[in-house]
Order: sequence, then C-alpha cells, then structure tokens
Amino acid sequence: MPLRRLPENIVNQIAAGEVVERPASAVKELVENAIDAGATKIDVVMRDGGRSLITVTDNGSGMSAEELELCFERHATSKLPDDDLVFIENLGFRGEAIPSIASVSRMTITTRREGDENAWKLAVEGGRKGALEPGSGVKGTRVEVRDIFFATPARLKFLKTERSEFGAALDVLRRLAMAFPAISFTLADNDRMALRVTGAEGDLFDSRLDRLGAVMGRDFADNAIRIDAERDGVRLTGYAGVPTFNRGNANMQFMFVNGRPVRDKLFTGAVRGAYMDLLARNRHPLLALFLELPPDQVDVNVHPAKAEVRFRDSGGVRGLIVGALRSALAEHGHRAASTISGQALGAFRPHSDPLPFQSQTRPSASWGRWGDSASQTVSPGLYEASAEFQAPFGQQPAPMARHQEETPRQQEQTRSLEQYPLGAARSQLHETYIVAQTATGLVLVDQHAAHERLVMERMKKQLAEKGVARQMLLLPEVVEIDEISANRLAERAEEFAEMGLVLEPFGTGAVVVRETPAMLGECNIKGLIQDLADDLSELDTALSLKDRMDDVCATMACHGSVRAGRRLSIDEMNALLREMEVTPHSGQCNHGRPTYVELQLGDIEKLFGRR
Repeated sequence: MPLRRLPENIVNQIAAGEVVERPASAVKELVENAIDAGATKIDVVMRDGGRSLITVTDNGSGMSAEELELCFERHATSKLPDDDLVFIENLGFRGEAIPSIASVSRMTITTRREGDENAWKLAVEGGRKGALEPGSGVKGTRVEVRDIFFATPARLKFLKTERSEFGAALDVLRRLAMAFPAISFTLADNDRMALRVTGAEGDLFDSRLDRLGAVMGRDFADNAIRIDAERDGVRLTGYAGVPTFNRGNANMQFMFVNGRPVRDKLFTGAVRGAYMDLLARNRHPLLALFLELPPDQVDVNVHPAKAEVRFRDSGGVRGLIVGALRSALAEHGHRAASTISGQALGAFRPHSDPLPFQSQTRPSASWGRWGDSASQTVSPGLYEASAEFQAPFGQQPAPMARHQEETPRQQEQTRSLEQYPLGAARSQLHETYIVAQTATGLVLVDQHAAHERLVMERMKKQLAEKGVARQMLLLPEVVEIDEISANRLAERAEEFAEMGLVLEPFGTGAVVVRETPAMLGECNIKGLIQDLADDLSELDTALSLKDRMDDVCATMACHGSVRAGRRLSIDEMNALLREMEVTPHSGQCNHGRPTYVELQLGDIEKLFGRR
C-alpha cells in the first residue's frame, strides 16, 4: 500500500483516542477550559454516565464569533501568547480538546462575551462543522456533548457501567474543586446532585481546608495538619492527616502542581517515605498537597491527558515533600485522630435501645445481667458490693481497676490539669491500660504501644546525635537460628553495633550477643534476634541498615518497651504521659495504631443519659 496522508476526520479521531478516553476525560478538558476562561461558577450535568449527554456551563469570559469558529480547529489556542511550551501557566494549552471531542460526538457550543449584543452558537457532528448562528444566553459558555463515541462504536463498547463512568467524572471534578476553592462547582446525573460546593473568599488556607472538608469529608478537616514549606523557590502547601487517621488504600491522596491535578510516582514514594515509621505497610494516610514552582521547572507536556509531570529537580521536590511532612507531623507530637474516640464510644453503646433511665434504679437487662426486674430500687454504692454474688457459679468477677492514694505531688498535678494535654494518671486497668483524667474528660493509654514509640524516638535521636548507648551483658547470650539468617546478621554486624547491638557469629547457625542498646533494659534477646533476622530477609540487600533505620529501630523498640501485664506506679504512669506530650509521633505506635483514646466528658455523659 502506498504512503498517503490520513483524512482529517481520522486524524481527529486518533487524537481523540489519546485525549478523550472516556466521558470523564471530556468533562476534565471542558471544565479546565472553563477555569482558564476565568469562570467562578461551573455546572456539569451528565446523563447515562455521560454516554447520551454532557453539558458544562460556566460564567467565564466567553468567545467572539470568530473565536468560536476557530476553537474547532486543531491546535487553536489562546493560552500560549509567546508560543513558549516551557513557560505554561494554564491548565490547557494544546488546543486539541474541543476538536477531538467534536470528532467523536455531537457537540454544540453557545458562548457570549460581556458587552456583546447576543450569544453565538455553533454545532459540530462527528467532526463536520455546521453554520455559525446567533444564539441566546448570558455571559459565559455552554458546551453540550451528545452521544459521545457514536462515531467510534468500538470505543463505546469499552466503556464501563453508567455508575463507573459517572464516578470517574465525579473524581475528576472533586480534584479540580480542591485545586480551586474560589470556584463553585456542581455535578448532577439525571435527577441526583452528586457534588455541590460554593466558592469561598478570604484566607487561602481557611478556604482550602473548608473545600477539602467538603470534598474529602468533615473528619479529614478535623484531623488535618497544615503544611507550609518552601525551598529554593518551590513552595509546598496543603493539609495532611494525622497517622492514626488512615485508610486501606491510597485513593484519598491528592497532588496538585501549579493548580493541576496530577498522579505522580515521585509524590507517592515521597508520602510513603514520610509516613514510613508511622503506619503499617498496608495503611495509607489521607492528604492533599499543592506544589507551586516556576513553570520552567516542571514539564507538563509529557502525557496526552496532562496527568503526569516531570520535574527538573525531582530530588529536590521529593526532599521538600518528605521534609515538610515529617516536620509537620513531629510538631503535632502526641496528636491522634479524633475519630478514634468516636469509635471507642460506639463500642460502649448497646446494640439495642436501652429503656429510659430511672433515678436510682437498676438499668434494663439490655445493659447486662442485673437480675429479673428492670425497676428494682437499689441503694447507691451497692453495685460493687453485690457484683461477686451476681456472678455465675464458678466464674470469678472481673478484676477491679487498681487505684492508689495520691501523694502531695500528685495532688498538685491534679490541680493543674490544664497544663497536661494527656492529664494526670488515676489508675491502671488489667496492668495494660493507664487511665488518666484530663481537664475535659479522660484518656485511656495503651502502655506498651506508647512506650514502644517513646523508645523508638529516643533510639533515633541518639543514633543521629552520638550513637546508641550500649550495655554489656554479664553473660553473653547465644541465639541459635537457621544458617542463612545467622549469615545475614553477621554480614551486618558493624551496622548493628552502631545501633547498640553487638553480635558475632558463633559456629554454624548461631550468633552470640555481647551488648544491647542500654535503653532496652532487660529484653527477650532471642526474640529480638529472630525478628531482626526476619526483617533482614525482607529488606533490599543493597540498602544499608541506616537507610532502613526506622524499620530496625521499630523492631528493637518493640522488645524494649513496657510490656502489657507490667504493674506501674502512679509516678511511672505520669512520667510516661509527660514524655508522650513532648515526643514526636507519640499518638501512634510503630505500627500506626493509636497509643491512646481520649473521651470528652460531654460524650461520657451522653452514654449515661445526662445529656
């Protein structure tokens, strides 16, 4: 077959295949055009998931009759005034969106500029342009796309269900709504309004947080940490969720570069690195970050749909993201997610509705085994005395909380609860949980999880400053493990020594431990060595232990922390609380689980019907 030039309609359809993959792609391109036109209100309507109808209406600058005819030509754009593909300040710039969409659908555009006598209207069907004619409408532009992909039936067959296609468009619009909090957006499908956000004015951070809360959920706004950092002319702003506010997937992680929503592997890796020692591997934080940098420092022309970017200094951008996130998370110290307390209160509530409370009467049977009568009068203070006799034969009553008398110093702490966010220790439950009273409620602390984080942070600090202090074992301990694991440990002996653990090979399939980190105290050395060997089997052999310091420190800290089942004095409990208040990341353990739960007095009163 001889070489030939493809017909114009085929060229447009090929371009449409790159730019317009599905109805959501058309929505993205049209809404970005509206944003570039200076719109402050954008309304999107879809029918049948976008198959039969997509309309995008804005109050932007509009177009003249000449511009309306020109916009259907390929590579016609108003967004490159200097023809410079390096210095791009708009969302769109190629001039491919309108002709590409028009080549595979029935498109009609009605537009009007401020001051014009009337609007102008132009229809295109499958790339065939109709006649320009006067129309009616207010200032702005209305784009109507009907029967998308009718001209390319093969692509129409690859579309997913109506709900899936509409969900993809909703995701697109949510991202753009987060990037531009000053613009009002709506999205409707048939008779359902799926998104409605109103443009905000005033402080950028406040309006942005309000918009993020409206799109990502109110819980995110309540558990978000403000990010604001700058380095070498590159600024990073936005909000990141506290580690204990997380999800099982990364769907709620958003990145914007100069207002452009992007999906970038560099961003994903930087977030994972920043939260590395704060979350389990299968948990993901929620965040929305906005990167602002000179246009010539980023290439937005590397993907047909402009979904990816390339940075001139990718290492610097990654370092900025990791550093800003870690710094912000450290500043918030012991803060944990507010949703944890709600989950805890939910666990207290009965599954069935309780009967109304009656003064000095036993609760109904739905609250526990209190006898046959739900209205029998009992004197105050007798519940505890009768608990032993209420228990079934052969079943011991649950142990009561262990309470200790307060010393004068502890009484002084009680009088100054306002100074202590985590309150003053009152008792220990089941030799595992610390109960502390705060000025506004109570705090329940998991002593093992909390101390695990404290030990890890101390170890990291010592390692960064002067090396981890070591203690020599009176009797070196020989640990027998499999030969491969023993060899792995021996190969890293020098690196372990820098972390306070001195070991050496001891025959075949064994190592001898001579010194351990002093802060671990008495620990299960055999369990520690086995866990470290398991960690090494999963680590990249090309990486040094310093590169994976957080993982190794977390394993060591777990073996050196206060265990569940250890009885603590009031002074020891308070010392733990005070250290948590000044230690970064102490709101979650090394695996990302919360170290404490805070319950407000008002919520507790609701449980007992006092509110």
